[in-house]
Amino acid sequence: MAAKPYLYCPYCATPLVIKFHMGQERPMCPNCGWAYYEDPKVAAGVLALQDERVLLVRRVMQPYAGLWSIPAGFVNANEDPALAAVRECMEETGLNASVDELYEFLTGREHARGADIFLVYRVHIIGGNLQASDDADRAEWFPLTALPELAFTSTKKIFAKLVQSSLKNP
Repeated sequence: MAAKPYLYCPYCATPLVIKFHMGQERPMCPNCGWAYYEDPKVAAGVLALQDERVLLVRRVMQPYAGLWSIPAGFVNANEDPALAAVRECMEETGLNASVDELYEFLTGREHARGADIFLVYRVHIIGGNLQASDDADRAEWFPLTALPELAFTSTKKIFAKLVQSSLKNP
């Protein structure tokens, strides 16, 4: 159940009660029958590589403020996750990206405000000017052999996969 579940029904304002419904306890309205179902949070990010360098952004928000990650963020309702990844790249780095492929699919929420599902797309940069913005204060290209301190386990998994695949395909 959500860390801060609803207290009142969003339809009729009746105080909610916790009931066992559809296999789990959830907040429900005893008046109109509305039940709260927590949807998974989905995020999308980009893995942009150029000349043995990778595009990273430095986070300004907690958790892990000051550490580095691939450009990424939440997918909006009714938004194509690949387009969300491209949007996040533009918002955080000022660079326009084009999606090449879905590179990785990761699951498991790393922190309370994190995503349950993380989709990472391989992209190539097609334009723009490198300039950090949104929830990043720096955006830089790093050599794959000299990465800064990375923020998330998911980011570390992405680079572990990248190293593993380069060992198989030198």
